[in-house]
Amino acid sequence: MSRSIQTVIDPGLCNGCELCVEVCPSDALSMRDGVAVVTGDTSLGCGHCVAICPTDAVTIGFVDDRALDLATVVLPPATRDSPPVETGALVRLMRARRSCRHFADDPVDRGVLEDLVKIGTTAPSGTNCQMWTFTVLPTRQAVAALGGAVGDFFRRLNRMSESRVARLYARLFLKDRLGEYFREYHDKVVDALREFDETGRDRLFHGAPAVIAIGSERGASCPSEDALLASQNILLAAEAMGLGTCLIGFAVEAMRNDPSIKARIGIPAGEPVYAVIAIGHPRYRYPRPAGRRRVEPRWFEGGPGPT
Repeated sequence: MSRSIQTVIDPGLCNGCELCVEVCPSDALSMRDGVAVVTGDTSLGCGHCVAICPTDAVTIGFVDDRALDLATVVLPPATRDSPPVETGALVRLMRARRSCRHFADDPVDRGVLEDLVKIGTTAPSGTNCQMWTFTVLPTRQAVAALGGAVGDFFRRLNRMSESRVARLYARLFLKDRLGEYFREYHDKVVDALREFDETGRDRLFHGAPAVIAIGSERGASCPSEDALLASQNILLAAEAMGLGTCLIGFAVEAMRNDPSIKARIGIPAGEPVYAVIAIGHPRYRYPRPAGRRRVEPRWFEGGPGPT
């Protein structure tokens, strides 16, 4: 991502408050003769200066002000001093979200899927590179095609893992990955594939009518983290819309090991995929949230380390 600065400050609108100078993480702005000016050569393009300016004096050239316009969601007016959402309501939403494994047949509106992608891009990204990619499968037919390719991959993997020689080689040279798969997943995958062949039950995407695959262009500083942060935004937004979601790790693993699966849905071979989200209308509603395992945080308050 280019870091050349494209920040522009209108001196006629600047009131000299210095807030943009204070919040700029790139130290690209300075005060001169009572107004803010651009003095740096590079910028993260984070938009802090735009967001904090009380007089709308700052713009950034490569930022599209309409990029986050939503078609199916009405946003309340933003205020400078109040939080965007009440904390209790946000936590209630987080607790209510569950992985959906029983989807209804109803399709998801394309406008909703487009809005979910835009909402995903409101997540933070490493050095604000925003190099994530989103591939949308908006129909059950497209999801089934991806499911068939993933199923074929695991049929091949099952046959390989059934070989004692292959498992021995993997134990010696590949950290026993094939053996771990054979012990933990082989029988379950065999049963799921058999059930799909005999009854058509989809235990991969759970009958979801839509999928969003999230990847990254090459060159991002922390691409997997960026993709997963965007995924969490999509999961929570979908829950707020009344939709169900489920992260499909088996599809991610299949695409990681077989680039031809990505090619079938238009993803370039060199573009890694870090998350695959099944999306649809949930068949069942849960009246109460689930609990969680108790967490004991580790605390460090400074001082010398161990001797």
